[in-house]
Amino acid sequence: MAKPDTNVVVSAFTEEQVARLTGITAHRLRYWDRSEFFRPSYGADNRRVPFSRIYSFMDVAALRVLAVLLNQHNVPLQHLRHVSRRLGTMDNGAWSRTTLYVFNRKVIFDDPEDDGRQKEVVSGQYMIGIPLEMVVSDTRRDVKALSTRSEEQIGHIEKNRYVAHNAAVVSGTRIPVSAIQHFSEDGFTIEQILSEYPTLSEADVRAAISYGQEEKAA
Repeated sequence: MAKPDTNVVVSAFTEEQVARLTGITAHRLRYWDRSEFFRPSYGADNRRVPFSRIYSFMDVAALRVLAVLLNQHNVPLQHLRHVSRRLGTMDNGAWSRTTLYVFNRKVIFDDPEDDGRQKEVVSGQYMIGIPLEMVVSDTRRDVKALSTRSEEQIGHIEKNRYVAHNAAVVSGTRIPVSAIQHFSEDGFTIEQILSEYPTLSEADVRAAISYGQEEKAA
């Protein structure tokens, strides 16, 4: 699936994050990738290595559309394959103009700049539309919420085998503890480190700097 060049949001998402944002299971995402129903924008040749499937923001938006059409409108997968391809060829302008409608389990793309033939197909018998601009807006909102850390995560370190190859990271982020420690060892102050990682708090930096010090002192 060809993806539009977009500046809406510059982000990359793992399978786990996409599953949380779309409600599509990681198993189904992998199946859709193998069957070429929907392929991530950034895929390694060897899909067995960690993080071999990385999705763009517009991938996530398109997958959310496909999930709604599949789960709420029972659109057949064979027809959704065509919808997936169409979404992949649309530029930002088309996403902001287009509303999708479902009639007899078929998806109709209503773009005001088209010649109107699509509306004639259903003779005005539209169901509730899905404005693609709203999908992008909702996706942006949920991506922001996804990256919001809880109070319990501030100032803590964690390890997760699905994050940074199980290396210690600042809780709720993918920022390696080792990177912060290297800055500290090079003489950076906490304030200077925070300027490099503005999403972190002073408590995060202090926790990262002190992480593992007891083991080293032993």
